[in-house]
Amino acid sequence: MKSQSAARSYAKALHDLARERGQAEAVGTELAQAVDVVRTDPALAHFFARPGVAAIAKRRTADEIAQRLGVGKLVRDFLGLVAAHGRGDILPEIGEAYRARVDADLNRARARVRAAVPLSDSERTALAARLGEALGGKHVAVDAVVDENLLGGFVAEIGSVIVDGSLDGQLARLKERLARG
Repeated sequence: MKSQSAARSYAKALHDLARERGQAEAVGTELAQAVDVVRTDPALAHFFARPGVAAIAKRRTADEIAQRLGVGKLVRDFLGLVAAHGRGDILPEIGEAYRARVDADLNRARARVRAAVPLSDSERTALAARLGEALGGKHVAVDAVVDENLLGGFVAEIGSVIVDGSLDGQLARLKERLARG
């Protein structure tokens, strides 16, 4: 819980600076690149999490990552600051909190959709529009994956909201109604 609070604080500070400069989305893209590097390299994540590693070493490593990615000065300085304060281990949480702030600015929601079969572009667009209407006109970005365990249909997760349009869900609801009489 403490790390989530810290992540939100760091994300807010970065977001405020990026928004002042009109770079909120660009900074979000660059931050996501850095988060991906840390997420995909367990040794690097472990390095940032180790309390015995000197702050200067963590800062240099963060600077090297930023330079290799070619990110702007704001993100480079931010990564160095986070690493120097021993918070490189919560970089993924910071990235998520930052993305949530940008999404809120843009009246955007992200839906994680599990479908029985791959969605076509037109199905993805139609689903995004329907979910957006249900969420009061938000623009919905759909991240769809195939779930071979589903018999048919889809299950969409948008934050804490779950929309179950799957055949599995319909059968479960039918079974429940039949059991109640």
